[in-house]
Amino acid sequence: MALCPAGHASGSDDYCDVCGERIGGTSAPPAPGAPPSGPRPAAPGAPTQAMVAPGVACPDCGTPAADRFCEQCGYDFATGGGRPSAPPVPQPARSEPSEPMRAPDLHYRDQSQSGPRPAGWVAVVSADRAYYDAVIAMNGPDAARIVFPPFVPERRIPLTGDRVLIGRRSPSRGTEPQIDLRQPPEDPGVSHTHAFLLARPDGRWSLVDPGSANGTCVNDSIEPIPNNVEVPVGEGDRVHVGAWTTITLTRGGTP
Repeated sequence: MALCPAGHASGSDDYCDVCGERIGGTSAPPAPGAPPSGPRPAAPGAPTQAMVAPGVACPDCGTPAADRFCEQCGYDFATGGGRPSAPPVPQPARSEPSEPMRAPDLHYRDQSQSGPRPAGWVAVVSADRAYYDAVIAMNGPDAARIVFPPFVPERRIPLTGDRVLIGRRSPSRGTEPQIDLRQPPEDPGVSHTHAFLLARPDGRWSLVDPGSANGTCVNDSIEPIPNNVEVPVGEGDRVHVGAWTTITLTRGGTP
């Protein structure tokens, strides 16, 4: 039984069966152009070690050994082969980009039945004291803290397109009403999406409340119109929303 320079007991007297180190001295340096000499693979069935003797040259690239595997090329000094390939790292599945969110559409009307765009219509927005008094008389939960504004300038808004939104502008909600009632003094009873004016084939409009918090009234009635039901409106009709806001429809002249 021979003993290699690294202290392993070897059954072979020329190369160690454990680490492959030459027994009997260090080999001469290789001639120029010759492949580097190095440890011989361990015999089949021989035990392997995690470490090899320092200074042993890798037979593939000539790098001195510091561990079982060559740091340069991955040669396995214990088995005489290459380093096992690492399993592929699983990559997360790439989801397809979702479609951009779109504003909800009105499902209670066949848009193909829309008439020609009414021309020359104007919405006159004002504060209506009579309507305010009727709302307060109903003694709702917020009646005590709602005060009629001392001054609200009248606004005239031309109506264009087949559908006009009445409400309050909200960048976070994505609402951009054509009749924007957010301007001060702001009516606290108006919803962001309060009501719609839809063009009719006869050149007038239909009023639709999609489900506002406080409802929508027409003319002298203080009874809100049903949700998602088209109510015909036209010249001189008054649309009441919120606590004091009245929108009067006119064809450009004074209502």
